[in-house]
Amino acid sequence: MPPVRIAIAEDDAAIRELLVHHFQREGFRCDEAIDGAAALRCARGCVDALILDLGLPAIDGLDVLRTLRREGRDLPVIVLSARGDEIDRVVGLEIGADDYVAKPFSPREIVARVKAVTRRCGRASAAPLVLRYSGIDIDEAAREAHAGGERLALKPREFALLLELARNPGVALSRSALLERVWGFDFDGDERTVDVHIRRIRARLDERGAPGALLQTVHGFGYKFAPR
Repeated sequence: MPPVRIAIAEDDAAIRELLVHHFQREGFRCDEAIDGAAALRCARGCVDALILDLGLPAIDGLDVLRTLRREGRDLPVIVLSARGDEIDRVVGLEIGADDYVAKPFSPREIVARVKAVTRRCGRASAAPLVLRYSGIDIDEAAREAHAGGERLALKPREFALLLELARNPGVALSRSALLERVWGFDFDGDERTVDVHIRRIRARLDERGAPGALLQTVHGFGYKFAPR
């Protein structure tokens, strides 16, 4: 079964990236929406659940939910909002939300809630992936990477960095984004830490006959994974 695919509709970039990081780490595929119109497009596509912020620009989150239910779509929706008053929770649930989470929130709790609601709706929880590119196997469950049939001697941060880039092939990720997704939002070290780890990963790949150039430098910005 393919991984569970969710849409995250949140206009705050920091919150959105935090959620994407946690869900991807659990094996989910993530679509992102920054306003209500984009949320509707995502929800009308091939997604298994929607995380919906109420305070979206363009179209309010409640209007997005009303539209989806009026169209007869039974997509599981988890409302995420700074509106923690009881009346807002009641309105959200009455018009068809499957769950309601008030900000501030625990990302792990939201992941657990999405897993629960997708199980109830007949979708299995996401399974960890094995990514395969250009002779490199990246096993998320085992937290190991192999090249040429041999295990790469990667430290935990190096593996996490390789995995994050491989999950987004062809996408340039900034050093700051990689720090947030791999080291966490509370990391206060130098962005060049990313460069040091990239050099080590490239060296490990080269040792096993895999092209370290798969990790391409985007000058003045960051890095991208470019499989051949």
